[in-house]
Amino acid sequence: MAKKAIGVFDSGLGGLTAVRELLTVLPNENIVYFGDTGRVPYGNRSRETIKKYSIQDARFLLTKNVKLIIAACGTASSVAPEIGGNISVPFTGVVAPTAAAAVKATKNGKVGVIGTTATIKTGSYKREIQRLSPDTEVFEQDCPLFVPLVENGFISPDDEIVKLVIERYLSSLRESGIDTLILGCTHYPIIAEAISEALPGVRLIDSGRETAIYAASILKEQNALAADDTPGECEFYVSDTTEGFSTLAGIFLGRDISASVSRVDIERI
Repeated sequence: MAKKAIGVFDSGLGGLTAVRELLTVLPNENIVYFGDTGRVPYGNRSRETIKKYSIQDARFLLTKNVKLIIAACGTASSVAPEIGGNISVPFTGVVAPTAAAAVKATKNGKVGVIGTTATIKTGSYKREIQRLSPDTEVFEQDCPLFVPLVENGFISPDDEIVKLVIERYLSSLRESGIDTLILGCTHYPIIAEAISEALPGVRLIDSGRETAIYAASILKEQNALAADDTPGECEFYVSDTTEGFSTLAGIFLGRDISASVSRVDIERI
């Protein structure tokens, strides 16, 4: 890669939702993606472990000479200030841009947030929403089975397992009267269609989309956007076997990425 890339990391393949949006918003940028598939999920880990893993992920991306790092993971973003203080390039998580979009979108002042258990326990989205709009009501729900569903390919809205799990977690949010829902984990947009069917009329806020837009603004402010109009290239790295990731990622991104995926020993970084 001749031009510096945007670095993106996630606990697994969920961060590909951010990559997909980056490819739309910033088609000329190179992207280096790291999915920590050997240690997924992060959502049931301690804060210290999440911080340790996230800093390792960011440091790996720094070895690829990136110009910006995105923690495309709601769980990792909950410790974002601590991550950002340990790296030498601009950094963003998904919480701030996504919360801002939800505040702008809601009409009745009732916003739902779904995420991993670790993300919900931090209250990061709720704090940011109420900092921006103190009168907004926030309804939170952790959904610990969503990431395993996605990572194992259970993503069809017609799948009975998907329907049952979604109903188990989202029925209380439906009753709360929310009109806006933050998908507080970048895995969740992959099952957005099924989530929408469970919450008719509720606007979904895709953290990957909002973070891609925010990343574009950071690069523009720093005059760091790609200087040419040639299509960007993507490299993918994982901490476990490449086969399963390549298959699911290829389906999700609509392209064969198998030749661009490599395995790394993240513990050695």
